Amino acid sequence: MNICVIGTGYVGLVAGTCLSDVGNNVICVDKDQEKIKSLQNGMIPIFEPALEELIKTNTKEGRLSFSTDIEMAVKKSTVCFIAVGTPQAADGTCDLSYFYSAAEEIAKSMNEYKVIVNKSTVPPNSAEKIAEVIKKHTDIEFDIVSNPEFLKQGTAVENFLSPDRVIIGTKSDKAREIMREIYSPFMRSADRMIFMDTTSAEMTKYASNAFLATKISFINEISNICEKLGADINMVRLGMTSDSRIGKQFLYPGIGYGGSCFPKDVNSLISIAEKSNYNPAIIKAVKQTNDNQRKLFFEKISNFYNGDLKEKTFAIWGLSFKPKTNDMREAPSVTIINKLLEKGATIKAYDPKAITNAKSIFGEKISYAQNSYEALENADAMILLTEWNEFRFPDLDKMKQLMKSPVIFDARNQYKKETITNKGFKYIRQGN
Repeated sequence: MNICVIGTGYVGLVAGTCLSDVGNNVICVDKDQEKIKSLQNGMIPIFEPALEELIKTNTKEGRLSFSTDIEMAVKKSTVCFIAVGTPQAADGTCDLSYFYSAAEEIAKSMNEYKVIVNKSTVPPNSAEKIAEVIKKHTDIEFDIVSNPEFLKQGTAVENFLSPDRVIIGTKSDKAREIMREIYSPFMRSADRMIFMDTTSAEMTKYASNAFLATKISFINEISNICEKLGADINMVRLGMTSDSRIGKQFLYPGIGYGGSCFPKDVNSLISIAEKSNYNPAIIKAVKQTNDNQRKLFFEKISNFYNGDLKEKTFAIWGLSFKPKTNDMREAPSVTIINKLLEKGATIKAYDPKAITNAKSIFGEKISYAQNSYEALENADAMILLTEWNEFRFPDLDKMKQLMKSPVIFDARNQYKKETITNKGFKYIRQGN
C-alpha cells in the first residue's frame, strides 16, 4: 500500500519506518529541510533501539523515503498519517496549530479518495473538527480515522511491530477494512485490533496515559509514607505487586514521570475535564504528587548538607527521562540540576545517549564526562537519576577511590541498601 506520514518526530519516524518494513511504500514528510536532508543521508535525529537499522534497510530497499514535498506525498498515497506535534499551550491545553495545518495541506493536495489517519495526541472530538477543515478545501471523498499511538520510548519499534492493541476509531466500513489491511502483518499471532468511534479512540489515549501516570504517583506516595513510618518500600512493593490484580508494571518508586507524553497528557486531560465542567480530582492529585516528588528528592540532598550546597561537586548519572532514549523533555534531571546550580553546586554529568541534548539545555553551566567513572572524580556525591543498565553493578571500590566522599543519592532505588552501606557508603534512596 502507498502511505505517507506527515511529521518525522518520534511517532512519525517510528510508524513510517515500521510500516515500510512490512512491504508498504512509505513517504515520510516534514517541513524541516535540515531534518529531511539528514534523514536522506542516513543521520537519525533520535535514539531508539533498532530504529536506525530499520531505516537504513528500508531506505536501501526503496520502500522508505523522506521528502519536504507534502503535495507529492499525498497524491501518491491512499493513506495519509498525521503524526505532527501537539505541544502543550500555556493554559495546559494542546496546541493544535500543526495538526490543523497538516489537515489543510492534505486537503489542498488530494487528487482522489484518501484515508486520513491521526496518530497525534489530540483532544476528543478533534476528528470531527479536522473533517470540517478538510471539507472547506476539497469536495473529494475522504474518511477520518483516529489511531492513537501507544509507543514506549526505548521499546518503540518492538511496540509497533508487536502491539498490545491497535485502536481504530472510524465510522466508515471502507476505512475500517483499509486499516485492517495495513495492520494485518502485525496481527499474525492474534487479532488485537479494537474498533470504535473516533471520540472514544481519542479518549482512550488520554485515559491510558493518565492511568499509568497514576500508578507512578501512587507508588511514590506510598514510598513517602513508608519513609515516615520506617517501612521498606521495596518490601512493600514486593508484597503489593504479587497480587495478580495489581501487577508490577509502572509501580516502581522513584523521582516521578517525565518525557513528552505523561506530563502533557495529564495536563491536557485536566483541562479537557474542567472545560466540560468536571473537576478531575484524582488526576489533579497525580500531577501534584509528581511535581512534589522532585522537590522531595532535592530536599533529601539539601538536608544531608544542612542546606549548604555551595561549592559541593555532584556527579550525575543519567540525564534522559528514562533509559534507552536520548529524550530529555520534562526529565527529572533538568529540575534537579537547575536546583543544584541555584544553590551554588558544581555538576559533572554523564549519560550514555543524552549528552548532546543536555548541552543544548545547560550549555557550559555544567561539565560533561566521557563515562560514568570520570564523572565521579573528586565528587562529594553521586546522584543517580536515570536507571541505565550500565549503572546497575558499578565497581564500588573504584567509586570510593575516585570520589571525595562516599555518598550516593539514588532517585530510582536501583541498588541494594546493604550492598552499598557495607562498602562504607552513605546511601540515601526513596522510601527508607
